[in-house]
Amino acid sequence: VQLQASGGGLVQAGGSQTLSCAASGSTFSSAYFGWYRQAPGKQRELVARISSGGSTNYADSVEGRSTISRDNAKNTMSLQINALKPEDTAVYYCAAYSGFYDYNKRKPNTWGQGTQVTVSS
Repeated sequence: VQLQASGGGLVQAGGSQTLSCAASGSTFSSAYFGWYRQAPGKQRELVARISSGGSTNYADSVEGRSTISRDNAKNTMSLQINALKPEDTAVYYCAAYSGFYDYNKRKPNTWGQGTQVTVSS
């Protein structure tokens, strides 16, 4: 699978942003996906994951104000973050896991290019 992320930009604190990830390949509906982010000077961190069956989980930092979703008919996966904070500023990456084992281990094997989200205070 190949991934193409989009939707980043500059947004004011308190606003919302929706990131999209278009995936190629015929196995989209059975794939597992995640969103990661990397802020300057920090390690890349997991933001949210979604299983092939639609189960989701989130990092504590975005829990309650984010929604990860997938549209199997359109081969797209999205992340919406509400109530954005300056500390959400980062390059966001969509990722795919090769299967449940790697999904469970949080080890993606495919990355999309990053999309910058900048939150101004």
